[in-house]
Amino acid sequence: MSEAVDRLFVHCRQLVTLADGPATGPRRGAAMRALGVVEDGAIAVREGRIVAVGTTDELVARYRAPEELDLSGFVVVPGFVDCHTHPAFAATREREFHMRCAGADYMAIAQAGGGILSSMRAVREASVEALAERTTEHLWGFLEHGTTTIEAKSGYGLSLEDEQKSLQAIAQAADLVPLTVRRTFLGAHEFPPEYRDRRDDYVRLICEQMIPSLAPLADSCDVFAEPGVFDLAQSERVLQAAKDAGMRLRVHADEIQPMGGTELAVRLGADSADHLGRISDAGISALAASDTVGVLLPGTIFFLGKPHYAPARRMIEAGCAVALATDFNPGSCHTQSMTLIHSIACTQMKMSFEECLVASTINAAFSLQLDHEVGTLHEGKRCDLCVLDIPSVEALGYTLGGNPVAMTIKNGVPIVANISDREPDWFADGVVLDGEQ
Repeated sequence: MSEAVDRLFVHCRQLVTLADGPATGPRRGAAMRALGVVEDGAIAVREGRIVAVGTTDELVARYRAPEELDLSGFVVVPGFVDCHTHPAFAATREREFHMRCAGADYMAIAQAGGGILSSMRAVREASVEALAERTTEHLWGFLEHGTTTIEAKSGYGLSLEDEQKSLQAIAQAADLVPLTVRRTFLGAHEFPPEYRDRRDDYVRLICEQMIPSLAPLADSCDVFAEPGVFDLAQSERVLQAAKDAGMRLRVHADEIQPMGGTELAVRLGADSADHLGRISDAGISALAASDTVGVLLPGTIFFLGKPHYAPARRMIEAGCAVALATDFNPGSCHTQSMTLIHSIACTQMKMSFEECLVASTINAAFSLQLDHEVGTLHEGKRCDLCVLDIPSVEALGYTLGGNPVAMTIKNGVPIVANISDREPDWFADGVVLDGEQ
């Protein structure tokens, strides 16, 4: 007799399970090319979790459900995991984008009122309600692009009051949007004007006041470790204070110059070292011998018009655990499209489509300590799916621009549909889940 489940997704043109590897832990090297593709695939779901995956014939014979949802013609992959985003901002910065395209450098943009401090002023002027409303809009944008889990940073307040406002806005937005959200405190994003000439005082404020007060509102702490921003000693002070407060660690490292931020991240046991456009050979070796994930952000280099992409091929071949993320933010990468990031990673960093998918699912999930919940379609995990209107999984990276995401499914429930002429009659508008945020 067949077993009862809540829902069956059937007839996926290709179901990409990533079940050819282990359910948890990062994929490295050749393991990043194993996708576990099931032709005419199906998924059985109960209480938001995966009961089984297989061919449609296999699962229809074994399970019965009150809803059997036909995904004929679509490629279905695990919901994307975007492990580096900055969604808590109050205003966009398109003016400085065009200044940069016209040849203006960072100093000229800053003197014209742009840069991170422009976002700081907008956040400081906004109420927590207004900031939460904007952040909520941004979280829905991730779902529209097939992303079901994100890491969300503060970092545009740069004061105790305004960093608290930012983390509260992220929490309020996460309560309203069916998206799994990990919160990161990034008070060490830049030095605010009032501390420009007394930087050690700001580091002391972060360590002695911000972290103790804001640790309950965040899962992790991040720092922009870079010459001209937080030097290596200042970065270590911030990260050690956060670690002592029980927070997990993430590091903006070696983006512009090889300062040793990657090695610092590894030494302190950080979950991730991010950007890495200028990572050193020593940094690659340290990363490869650790569980710290190298989070690559090729969209940022593309958006800024810079030439130095992270050396993804060398990192993968060395055995580093590599992830991809959008770096969605108002100044240096204003996109929420993981499929666009795949295209840039393929063309500019020479990653394969298989590596791109693994890097934006299970490896990204591991960097958030969520690999036991999401990132692959193993039995028992959340049924988070990205339904793609592409001819095959090989079209990842090849499909440039637009939004190939036809539908996003969270905890086994269709949440967002971007299709119109083929929209299934079972899609319910405005579905909001009660799942963990």
